[in-house]
Amino acid sequence: MSVKARAFATPDLDDHYNNDPANAAAPMQILDPIFRTFGGRKNFCGLITTVKCYEDNSLVKSQLAEPGDGRVLVVDGGGSLRCALLGDNIAADAVKNDWSGIVIYGCVRDVDDLAQMNLGVQALAAHPRKSVRQGRGELNIRLNFAGCVILPGCFLYADLNGVLISPSKLH
Repeated sequence: MSVKARAFATPDLDDHYNNDPANAAAPMQILDPIFRTFGGRKNFCGLITTVKCYEDNSLVKSQLAEPGDGRVLVVDGGGSLRCALLGDNIAADAVKNDWSGIVIYGCVRDVDDLAQMNLGVQALAAHPRKSVRQGRGELNIRLNFAGCVILPGCFLYADLNGVLISPSKLH
């Protein structure tokens, strides 16, 4: 079974790889089903880069301004529902810089624009307020939210069915 960008279904990946004895030592994880899809790309996958920030999207902005090379940015925003960590301008940078997608344990804004972009975006909710930028946050660290431990260098696969985390590329 070969997995290509936008050519997979997470239920099929789970059926195939979670029954593989070779994955017993490092099984896939499935994030709790708390995320909504906001981006125009419904299926996305890639190598994970992590950001941990709380109501400050400085690192989100700076990371998405860098070449993405098909990666996925996973953002632990502490589950805050008080402001958005991603909007249309930063998402446009992500598209321009070849990021596959973004998963945010927090909020986004400019949802009509995000829905038109060739970018996977999953988040908890939409919120009209932008975050502050005070340069706070941590990059490429272990995250723990939605029932999973998420490490930079693992792989994320997301579609309308949910979000999977794998310690290795699924192919």
